[in-house]
Amino acid sequence: MFEFGKKARIPQPGEAPPGRALEMPVPARHYVNGAALKPPFPQAMAQAQVGLGCFWGAERKFWQTPGVFSTAVGYGGGGTPNPTYEEVCSGLTGHAELVLVVFDPARLPYEMLLKVFWEAHDPTQGMRQGNDVGTQYRSAIYTYSEAQREIAERTRAEYQQGLKRAGYGTITTEIAPAGPFYYAEEYHQQYLAKNPGGYCGLGGTGVSCMVGTAAKT
Repeated sequence: MFEFGKKARIPQPGEAPPGRALEMPVPARHYVNGAALKPPFPQAMAQAQVGLGCFWGAERKFWQTPGVFSTAVGYGGGGTPNPTYEEVCSGLTGHAELVLVVFDPARLPYEMLLKVFWEAHDPTQGMRQGNDVGTQYRSAIYTYSEAQREIAERTRAEYQQGLKRAGYGTITTEIAPAGPFYYAEEYHQQYLAKNPGGYCGLGGTGVSCMVGTAAKT
């Protein structure tokens, strides 16, 4: 992805750009599967917010996962409302690049969704993912319920054991309650479906995440 800054720390209050009240316009429908890109979603669906580096490849990983209804890319975990891509890449907003995953928990339990998350990237790298450096590339899980938080923390602990055996360090993934999800610009949505030869820096560790019994979200 294009880099406008390489900030290695979350900005302090007062450093973030003020943002704007106007939401980023995005298509009504998912470019790949035609599902709704924004709420309301079908009542049976649940939502997840995850960050695992550059959101182009991360989003593709999830729209290809059975049980996923829709995906979108955006920004969250920072302080600037409705930021632009350039603002996020400056490192001053505090946002991470995120994928909003709308999924059917009857077909894809939340912990199995997190298995995809853990295995798709290296969650031990802090404010980077591979060659992509900056706070926007940090690993993050933003949860919608206490049950999601418990599953996120449990699977993190389980995956840490596997990573340690494989010689990796400590997981740096941020786990926190979900805040506002700010949709990214239209051209970012389902980017790799529109640009099959586009950049994807996503790469896992090769370590399997051994999840336990499925739990409700």
